[in-house]
Amino acid sequence: MMQARGKIFDDISQLMTNAMGVAQGARDEAETAMKSMMDRWLADRDFVTREEFDAVRAMAQKAREENEALKARLDALEVK
Repeated sequence: MMQARGKIFDDISQLMTNAMGVAQGARDEAETAMKSMMDRWLADRDFVTREEFDAVRAMAQKAREENEALKARLDALEVK
């Protein structure tokens, strides 16, 4: 009888281990699917990378500085 009880506990333990493995696999699959879905959603919205954003911001800053310098020169010429 003790041996049968031990076999039942071993079977239950194996079932629990298998169930946890299935749950982990399902979780991993869900994470992968969610990441893929988010990547597609972001790609569809034409979001830019941080590097692209910083590059455009730097170009805009340079253009603003050049415009201010040109305006100052123009103002100085108009005073003459």
